[in-house]
Amino acid sequence: MTEADFNIVLPEVILAVFAMAALLFGAYGGKDKTAPMILWASAGLMALMAVWIGVSGEGTHTPFGGMYVDDAFSRFAKVVILLSGSAILLMSEAYLARRGLLRFELPILVVLATIGMMVMVSAADLMTLYMGLELQSLSLYVVAALRRDSVKSTEAGLKYFVLGALSSGMLLYGASLVYGFSGTTLFSGIIQTASDGHVSLGLLFGLMFLITGLAFKVSAVPFHMWTPDVYEGSPTSVTAFFATAPKVAAMGLFARVLFDAFGGVTADWGQVIAILSVASMFLGAVAAIGQRNIKRLMAYSSIAHMGFALMGLAAGTAFGVQAMLIYMAIYVTMNIGTFAFILSMERDGVPVTDIDALNQFSKSEPLKALAMLVLLFSLAGVPPLVGFFGKFYVLRAAVDANMTWLAVAGVIASVIGAFYYLRIVFYMYFGEEGDGIDGHMTPVSWAMLMASAAIMVVGVANLFGIEALAAAAADALVK
Repeated sequence: MTEADFNIVLPEVILAVFAMAALLFGAYGGKDKTAPMILWASAGLMALMAVWIGVSGEGTHTPFGGMYVDDAFSRFAKVVILLSGSAILLMSEAYLARRGLLRFELPILVVLATIGMMVMVSAADLMTLYMGLELQSLSLYVVAALRRDSVKSTEAGLKYFVLGALSSGMLLYGASLVYGFSGTTLFSGIIQTASDGHVSLGLLFGLMFLITGLAFKVSAVPFHMWTPDVYEGSPTSVTAFFATAPKVAAMGLFARVLFDAFGGVTADWGQVIAILSVASMFLGAVAAIGQRNIKRLMAYSSIAHMGFALMGLAAGTAFGVQAMLIYMAIYVTMNIGTFAFILSMERDGVPVTDIDALNQFSKSEPLKALAMLVLLFSLAGVPPLVGFFGKFYVLRAAVDANMTWLAVAGVIASVIGAFYYLRIVFYMYFGEEGDGIDGHMTPVSWAMLMASAAIMVVGVANLFGIEALAAAAADALVK
């Protein structure tokens, strides 16, 4: 490893060294007594790394013999991953402390998972891909079962582990087929094998197994079965993390594999991704209608939103990748605000997840209810909020790629899905009087909620420059 190679991966190295140092400090310094300090240090360092990557990074670099790539695409994804992880940690501290779940190992596991995500979006080799994916997955398996005295949490961790292991096995089998029929694990070598627009049957089978393994990670239908149970069983702060940063990393890795390794045969995988997109949008929209538990509802919401993001990838164009990146950035912002509110849903100190508890919430907390109204309308894609523009971009990408049928399906699914978002708004403003919730919210969570809602309104002006950054990232990936 040369000095130039080391400098490129320095943010990941710093986070890894910090995680190991924090583990020793926590183990020998009082364990859970050190948890708040480690949590704030982890969140602060992740935010600092995001700023560093966003400000100092430029150009395209391929260290370690081309196994790793640092370009505008990876930097965009890393900034979103780091900032979302930092935000989730900060707004979760009080919730975890009240539940007795603020253990020193939690922020360390989040940092390790984040390192894995950063490796995922920079992977330019099948082995690098798997290393990043497993570092993320192994950390998330543990945090899913963080609440050791809860049967549901243990069940969530076990289901996530078993199905995650299955998806990893399928991905590895696909990688072995790709290696066998291309003779290399480097994406740059694989794309040369398929550069003429024709691939061997074995290579195509390998690609399908890779897509299957990655579809598990983004919870795309029909590989979504773990999502509702894991979202419901995990502690709410862990659910918030699952719904944000890992989704960005998995979608970034999806795009990296499809375009860097198989960019010459978009026609072969475009229809497969389009089918996954349609299935995810409709199942997420329809299944969420019958949910009364807000965490399960957000799980199906996540499945539907991943369907819209996949629509951008299905287009197989640079604009499609740009649309996907814009959509994911907006999706993460909306979810951070929404889960900041869900973390505060308590009655007499006991967490409440039933949406009926929000009846007449606007009478006791009008400002918070208004912020949630904005976020829910944005999640539904109601114009002129920022969430509408996220959907508009992916729909336009599908139309430009002569996939008008896919765009029409997306519009129909969006209309169906709007029902369960608007139903929550109806409960908050016009529901029947009930026990309700206390609505106590920490200053950090309140700030996250209000900032997310404000972004959904103010961002309609120029999307805070995300459009240009996403375009540069897409151009770096789609050559």
